[in-house]
Amino acid sequence: MARSDASTALNRSQGTSTGIWAWGQQPKVRRRALRAFIYLLLILGALLVLVPFAWTISTSLKTEKQTLEFPPTWIPRPVVWENYIIAFTARPFARYYANSLFIAVTSTIGQTLSSALVAFAFARMRFRGRDPLFILVLSTMMIPFHVLIIPRFIIFKELGWLDTFWPLIIPNFFGGAFSIFLLRQYYMTIPLDLDEAAKIDGASHFRIFWNVIMPIAKPALGVVAVFEFLSSWRDFFGPLIYLSSDRHFTVPLGLYTFQTEYFTEWHLFMAASAMAMTVPLLVFFLAQKYFIGGVALMGGGASKG
Repeated sequence: MARSDASTALNRSQGTSTGIWAWGQQPKVRRRALRAFIYLLLILGALLVLVPFAWTISTSLKTEKQTLEFPPTWIPRPVVWENYIIAFTARPFARYYANSLFIAVTSTIGQTLSSALVAFAFARMRFRGRDPLFILVLSTMMIPFHVLIIPRFIIFKELGWLDTFWPLIIPNFFGGAFSIFLLRQYYMTIPLDLDEAAKIDGASHFRIFWNVIMPIAKPALGVVAVFEFLSSWRDFFGPLIYLSSDRHFTVPLGLYTFQTEYFTEWHLFMAASAMAMTVPLLVFFLAQKYFIGGVALMGGGASKG
């Protein structure tokens, strides 16, 4: 009788410990299931994004007959690499690439430096009306671009800048509200003790900006530079308004004229589009470390600000 009672108690204790262990493991199982579900959603989202890109590459390697087949085929047979040569030489894309690179690089330099200076003043300097002026700068983000088209066009026409690159470059040397906001939020995460130490050593505001803040803010500057480069590279509306000569066309305008001339030859247009994507992809992968790190750091800065 005593033995049966002891065995019953032992079984109960074992069952209780097993239940406690299983209950303790449930949160871990839930976390793993949630993580697997998130990974599944991310994979599905990546596939949705990559499908148009894969279709562009596939079509660019097909013959004209294969592009009209139904049902469509993903793998071209044969693979026609000559489509890229024909598309590149059908229009002066070499000049278009040079124009786009010049505009994008110059605009990126101007936007990054000017926004960094303005953001430094808003984040690290104390002056009367600083906060209302910052709000006024941010309010310019709510002005639609289309409202400014006619006034800007008249100004650039009076300056004699139409059909030149200056309307696409010079405005970027006056900063951008979004870039100023991002850099200001990042600057506010840098301790003010660094500024005070530099002032004790006799450094001016510009010296503090250039030798203290700028080296620390490389991730944030990288984000602003990547944003501005991609925005300038894919800009279509601005060049369409201000440029009229074929020798001044950018890559988006070149693709537009190419499509109007070869609107039935989709394999050539896809080849030209695929070539136009190479530069932004290359820039993003080269600056990926600064881009991701800067976004994460500025996200923390924005929450603190």
